[in-house]
Amino acid sequence: DSPGYGQEGKYVTSRQVRDRLHREAERDVALRVEDTVSSEVFKVSVRGILHISILMENMRREGYEFMVGQPQVIYKEIGGKKAEPVEILTVDVPNDLSGTVIEYAATRKGDMVKMEQKEERTYLEFHIPSRGLIGFRSRMLRATAGQIVMHHRYHQYEYFKGSIPERTNGSIISMNPGKAVAFALDGLQDRGVFFIEPGDNLYTGQIIGEYTKDDDLMVNAQKAKQLSNMRASGSDRKMKIAPPMKMSLEEALEYLNHDEYVEVTPMSIRLRKALLDENDRKRAAKRAKLSDPSA
Repeated sequence: DSPGYGQEGKYVTSRQVRDRLHREAERDVALRVEDTVSSEVFKVSVRGILHISILMENMRREGYEFMVGQPQVIYKEIGGKKAEPVEILTVDVPNDLSGTVIEYAATRKGDMVKMEQKEERTYLEFHIPSRGLIGFRSRMLRATAGQIVMHHRYHQYEYFKGSIPERTNGSIISMNPGKAVAFALDGLQDRGVFFIEPGDNLYTGQIIGEYTKDDDLMVNAQKAKQLSNMRASGSDRKMKIAPPMKMSLEEALEYLNHDEYVEVTPMSIRLRKALLDENDRKRAAKRAKLSDPSA
């Protein structure tokens, strides 16, 4: 239902996407495709985010257009209780950054089982739910300025460890369709980090940046400078627009919240809200609050 539907890809119908996924499942034993109640939605089970991002990259190069939602782990039932996969995470960081990693791993329900200091670097080992690792790598790379070395592998299924907080930063969402204007982006730079550049085509409901606060912000990125026939000294502000944060497919999947999608086309990787209209999102949030007994 994207406004950019069918503009870049050759294969855009759900039937064509379904056929391509089933062809992939025939030759990839680690991939499983299931139909859902909706004829336009398919459940694809894979071994990790890298696995699915390779498939997505191949499909977009072949000319497919599709959207992907937030990745979810596969739960099991053990002894009548809900269980989830737990992985062994090993981390190697400079000594002064080890506290940052330990603190963040704890918020993701990670238990530290080993800690060793060797000269200027610290070796850490955690048992952490697979849910907690979604988005962990990109967040830690930014927090440690790329000085972290990490590796994780499957350990075992353990009983469900409780809820893990989603991304703490909200989204900056485009209010109107049209091309992004440098004047508007320059005025909004203190609100967060942008994923787009001036001149990019936007649509209503597209996520164009990460907000500094935890709620979402609607902005008018098409607002041009008001021109007049009078010029005054010093009335023009110098525009210095920071370069946008560009994400790979893997990083975009890890970044998503439950109400967001990655839109993948042969030429673009865009983030968007599941419901493009702001009023629809408000109504859905109100319904979710009413149906949630803990709220």
